[in-house]
Amino acid sequence: MLREAGIDHVIAPPPIDDAVLPERLGDPAGFTMAMALFKASQVQPARVDGWVLAADTMAHDGSALIGKPRDRAHARDMLAGWRGGAHDVWTGVALLQPSTGRRWIFADRARVTLGDLADEALDAYLESDAWQGKAGAYNYADRLDAGWPLACEGDPCTVMGLPMMRLAPFLVRLAAPGGSTC
Repeated sequence: MLREAGIDHVIAPPPIDDAVLPERLGDPAGFTMAMALFKASQVQPARVDGWVLAADTMAHDGSALIGKPRDRAHARDMLAGWRGGAHDVWTGVALLQPSTGRRWIFADRARVTLGDLADEALDAYLESDAWQGKAGAYNYADRLDAGWPLACEGDPCTVMGLPMMRLAPFLVRLAAPGGSTC
């Protein structure tokens, strides 16, 4: 998404595996922002004056935060639970400049509706193992391309892990010669 927006970047995954975290009750905005901040704090920027961008995405079923499925049965339960209804997807973002201590942290929400997905389509998807490592057990863009009955209220990029509607203008200002975020 950053490349498509013309934003130069270096990928440096944090040395943590958030897939092992248990599902949590609580505030989805606060949890995803805290996770994004934790991830960002674990990475050093490519340049001394550089910035670190990290994000964390979770689905929310109305009562609990839903992360990545543990196994195929868990993925099936998640997707069957989404079918015929709507759920929120939250992405928390942290942008840090360690050399100055500057930071910008926010969370964005999108609401996703999954229509009547045929059992055959669900079974084929689960068999593909494409659900692995995906918050809520699916990748929004891939499933749209596959013809799943999905709709999104809000920024679809939020569902895909980086709320570009809010983030891109900030990054463009930051990257401009002499750019200031104030």
